[in-house]
Amino acid sequence: MARTASIQRKTGETDIKLSLELDGDGGGSRNSGIGFLDHMLDLFAKHALMDLDVQAVGDLEVDDHHTTEDIGIALGQAMDTSLGDRAGIRRYGHFTLPMDECLVTSAIDLGGRYAFEYHAPIAAAKIGSFDSELVEHFWQSFAANANCNLHVVLHHGRNAHHVSECVFKATARAIRMAVENDPRSDAVPSTKGVL
Repeated sequence: MARTASIQRKTGETDIKLSLELDGDGGGSRNSGIGFLDHMLDLFAKHALMDLDVQAVGDLEVDDHHTTEDIGIALGQAMDTSLGDRAGIRRYGHFTLPMDECLVTSAIDLGGRYAFEYHAPIAAAKIGSFDSELVEHFWQSFAANANCNLHVVLHHGRNAHHVSECVFKATARAIRMAVENDPRSDAVPSTKGVL
């Protein structure tokens, strides 16, 4: 059975169309109107091995906040929907990723409950024209809508672009591990029997 979802989110601030296939190869196109965010979404798709299409029109004349937030929301909703009852998945994933001077650990529990801990400060206020605080906000929006626990820790790193890239890659790899089919069990991975 294909593990896919398509989300359309239209508000007074944004119009987002997003589709996700968990068992992909990194394909799709990302067109948010925000070059840096598209770059991060490209990294996510490639390292998660998921096909991701994003078409977004947002109020970029205001700033990048609403578009970034709403894409995070839509991606989280697509993740939640595509997992179904979550039977047969590994559920947990973690990855520690080095990138140049940066080292980031990301850990996720796709257990159906929301919690978010983010300890990956970016020293620079901007990455090009992109507000660096939006990296954290993107992942908070994702986690709340994917119904998952997500913990992100920057061990060390200085370059703002590298820190952001390391966060996206590490989280993609952790998610890739968590959504994988568990060859030893097709049951819901919980003693409760439901997630």
